[in-house]
Amino acid sequence: MYPLKLPHNPFQTPEAYLTIHPDRNTSYSIPLDRGTCWTIGRDPENVILLGDQWMSRNHALLQKMETGEFYIIDLGSRNGTFVNHRRVNVPTAMRHGDWITFGQTNLQFHEPLQLLDSSPIQASDEPVTTVLHIRRLISVLVIDLRDFTKLTQQLDERVLSELVGTWFHCAGEIIRNHGSWVDKYIGDAVMAVWIHGAWEMKANDIRAPFQALNELHQMTRTLHTSFGISSPLRMGAGINTGYAMVGNTGSGDRPDYTALGDTVNSAFSLESSTKQMGVDLAIGPTTYEYLQKYFGDRLLLQPRKICMKGHDTPRQVYAGTFQDLAHLL
Repeated sequence: MYPLKLPHNPFQTPEAYLTIHPDRNTSYSIPLDRGTCWTIGRDPENVILLGDQWMSRNHALLQKMETGEFYIIDLGSRNGTFVNHRRVNVPTAMRHGDWITFGQTNLQFHEPLQLLDSSPIQASDEPVTTVLHIRRLISVLVIDLRDFTKLTQQLDERVLSELVGTWFHCAGEIIRNHGSWVDKYIGDAVMAVWIHGAWEMKANDIRAPFQALNELHQMTRTLHTSFGISSPLRMGAGINTGYAMVGNTGSGDRPDYTALGDTVNSAFSLESSTKQMGVDLAIGPTTYEYLQKYFGDRLLLQPRKICMKGHDTPRQVYAGTFQDLAHLL
């Protein structure tokens, strides 16, 4: 169980280790010679548990690749992960002596063997794809502006561009304030991901995407007043909870930190289904189970059967309005 003190004998020091400085007068070291993946955060389930109130429960991940390289990966933390005082949003390769900051805690990465490796770097014309994945329980929110085609026909291109840009910016701020990040901006849609505990989540975990959605709805329905549009903008949303592979799927020169799997695809299908059902919001059965567990009788969402892309049989989902959402919260 960490923390684990390293021996002072340099010949017994592991090939790589972290020195953790929780404050100016305290430090201890953690060897990185056992395993290939170290989760970091305030949650007791993490491999490296840090009691920093400014950290997220599941803040970051340190992963060792088959090549021997170590990467630090921020797991959508609210206050961010910094390497050498620069915030990192994609998996970042660690070098001997690099400083990592989580909240008010500083860590230094040590890999002395890097200093001994004088092999020249071989250039290649082909981009190297870095695959850094971890399976996590997540909730995915997809929101989409309604009647966007009509807007493109009614508004001047400059006004339309400013409107959509403002909507994206405000959406990003709201989602960050509720512990996530915008994973993708897609045309007139936004996708956000909340990463939960390794096996379970608590009431605040499942509440966060819905609180964000409620604020997103309020922002969207009042945005028209700033652009001289006669009627409020409308949006639809899908929320799905389940396991997915979270990590980097891009090439070395164009990394793309995202979540992959049926949980993500189903969130898009849920959002799309709201148009056919004539509702504002649709959520998956696992999301509903967690809501029911923590909020019980306050749920007004109704069960529906829909056909979803990639599934042979209709699936049960739960649908409702933004008024239902406000009642829940």
